Amino acid sequence: MIVAIDGPAGAGKSSVARLLARRLGFRYLDTGAMYRALAWLALERGIGLEDDEALARLARENPVSFGDGETVIVAGHDVTGAIREQRIDEAVPVVARHPAVRELMRERQRALGQEGDVVIEGRDIGAVVAPDAAVKVWLVADASVRVRRRHAERFGADAEALATALRERDERDAVNTHRAVDAVEIDTTELTLDEVVDRVAALVEERR
Repeated sequence: MIVAIDGPAGAGKSSVARLLARRLGFRYLDTGAMYRALAWLALERGIGLEDDEALARLARENPVSFGDGETVIVAGHDVTGAIREQRIDEAVPVVARHPAVRELMRERQRALGQEGDVVIEGRDIGAVVAPDAAVKVWLVADASVRVRRRHAERFGADAEALATALRERDERDAVNTHRAVDAVEIDTTELTLDEVVDRVAALVEERR
């Protein structure tokens, strides 16, 4: 079974998907981490973020994998922590907007999704990557709450700068953000993490 969880940054996708996967005993696939890993590798190797062909070649030759738990590996490097740095926040929207890169990543995501029960989170999973997912959820939240959550993830970061960055990222990511028409919307603004997971878990049980 595939559970697709989509939505904008700060809506709670990663936290919900991670906890849901643990509760259900499913694998957890963070598609955003795959783009982040590619951005990290491009920066490390000095590849221009606007070079579509070079980035696509880099992605093809260095498929991102997930080790035990939630470890993210690319080109033999454990980049689990490194891909959460501010420089990656700034680079990943540029990397992810290239059509050739997105197609390669989607192929990889589909392959990973066929390896058994999995919770996949991203921005276009239910609509593009796994349109046949048994459960599709679209998470939303008020802008102020999304900023607060992102601030908690980026210790020491300036809240005002994060708000600006989040707004700009929404604008950049809009073209690659697709909501499945049959996705169930859940507003996480006033809900605890456990409450959101409970709601999605109930949807999973309904589909089983």
